[in-house]
Amino acid sequence: MIQPIHPYEEITFKQFILFIKSHNKQIEENINIYLNLEPFIGESERRTLETLLESFLLFISSQSIEDIKDTHEKYMDTWLQSHLSLIDEKLFSMFRLIFEKAIVTLMVNMKHSHIISTLMFLLSIFSHLIHIYNKWDGDERNQYSKIDQENAELTRLQLLDQLDELLILSAGIKDFAHILKKCEEFFHFKRCVFYAYIPWSNQLYGTIGADLPKVQSMKGQLSAKQSLVFNSKKPVFLKDPHHYIKEEHIKLFNLSSVIFVPIVHDQQVFGWLTFDQLGVEFDYVKEDLLLLELVGKRLGLYLSRKDDEVLKDTGLQLTERESTILNLLAEGHNNKKMADLLQLSEHTIRDYVSSLMIKFKAKNRTQVVVHGFRVGLLK
Repeated sequence: MIQPIHPYEEITFKQFILFIKSHNKQIEENINIYLNLEPFIGESERRTLETLLESFLLFISSQSIEDIKDTHEKYMDTWLQSHLSLIDEKLFSMFRLIFEKAIVTLMVNMKHSHIISTLMFLLSIFSHLIHIYNKWDGDERNQYSKIDQENAELTRLQLLDQLDELLILSAGIKDFAHILKKCEEFFHFKRCVFYAYIPWSNQLYGTIGADLPKVQSMKGQLSAKQSLVFNSKKPVFLKDPHHYIKEEHIKLFNLSSVIFVPIVHDQQVFGWLTFDQLGVEFDYVKEDLLLLELVGKRLGLYLSRKDDEVLKDTGLQLTERESTILNLLAEGHNNKKMADLLQLSEHTIRDYVSSLMIKFKAKNRTQVVVHGFRVGLLK
């Protein structure tokens, strides 16, 4: 049970979370007001700040009080690591300023009796975030000489050259599994998995990777907290994935630290690659996340370019009924639901699905949907 506090008594992480949960809506409204009033940021920075602030508020307020066992430092590390590729010094300062203003305004308007205690705790949170951000953003570089840094940058450029050569020699989606295996080798990971993204339903589908039955069993809609992190179109490093990934999925894949890399071209997200070390925890610095961001963009360009060629070469044509079935598959409907919607028998629906699998040379329904997006039959 959470005990009441005196005006100048230190509060706990649980008490702070309870305060945020209780006033979530008012804090969100204050954040939006101060974000829109800020005159010294451009539109792109404003959108990034909005993502950071919304994600931070959701991350804190979504914690279960009863499940809190550690101090706030570990939780703050998890949040900051997952947004490392989004943040720079200017954005970090603006993020802190706006969040503090939102809290202070709320407490003053409420004539809250524990303003000092709450603000002191908030100060301790931001002091820790600043310390960790400086450590990840600066100390890693400072511990190396200028020559070491230049060598590291040269290595990154050489890795991109290797990837470019591989993509030039590859031919479309059929070579994508081979490309992912080479990415494991190039970037020194033990596992790489591709999850296709369906934008209108906000869903991920496991598509390519080792232990394919496990990979293809992974499908579903992104939660609000996951969406705020993954929709940034930036790589996401989760040293501890428990706050963003379901426990059964962590156990299924023996996950510890993991990196999500968006496959993007011309603002379209084709999906995400995950890189991990098969249950072994690891650290990752911001410069290497920026390298993986370039990898994702190159793969996005590859998929876009190659799919255009496939569409022209195959002249793939669908009947009106097949096109309808394809769209319903993309929305996640099963055979029974499609039969009800189209007033057909389930046997007839199975025949149409089989026809699509043959035309797309797909092994299952998920691959049918993924290929439909790749060749432009789904938008």
